[in-house]
Amino acid sequence: MFMLTVMVNILTAVLTFLSLIGYAVVYTVWLKRATSQNIVIGGAAGAAPPVLGWTAITGEIHAYALILFLIIFVWTPPHFWALAIYRREDYAGVGLPMLPVTHGVPFTRWQILFYTIILILVTLLPYLTGMSGMIYLAGVSVLNVGFLGYAVALLKTKNERLAMDMFHYSVLYLMALFAILLVDHYLN
Repeated sequence: MFMLTVMVNILTAVLTFLSLIGYAVVYTVWLKRATSQNIVIGGAAGAAPPVLGWTAITGEIHAYALILFLIIFVWTPPHFWALAIYRREDYAGVGLPMLPVTHGVPFTRWQILFYTIILILVTLLPYLTGMSGMIYLAGVSVLNVGFLGYAVALLKTKNERLAMDMFHYSVLYLMALFAILLVDHYLN
């Protein structure tokens, strides 16, 4: 925190500290074992890095940084719930109240679809706000078709291996989304 304060700026130091406390204390110590919505609420700490990077460079919180935060925040539940479906017995065995453990797999699959639809809408914000252009819109549209395809397929199958495939896709999805944002930025 001292280095961030001295070498970067106070805002980045404060936000980093709050993110650290949010993840290490609020999420890990309390939420993870307290509620099946742990991933939704705890996702805020995992979504903080774009805001931290933005404030480190500019010294301010900008709406574009909040859009990046929102993308990761909304992406987190379907990403982790897909894994939790596949590993629900492991989570149950250690007493973690993940959604498929507390509410069942069918309910979790519907929640994945619900959050995927929200994610698709949120990922349009960079284009709709002028943060990005047509390259991003085209790229994220292709990525979103894939994400939605997995979410719909999960509703129609009993094969839980598909949940793990969706989890792996979601990792590539987020990486590709941010790569496309960069390409769009530098080519426009």
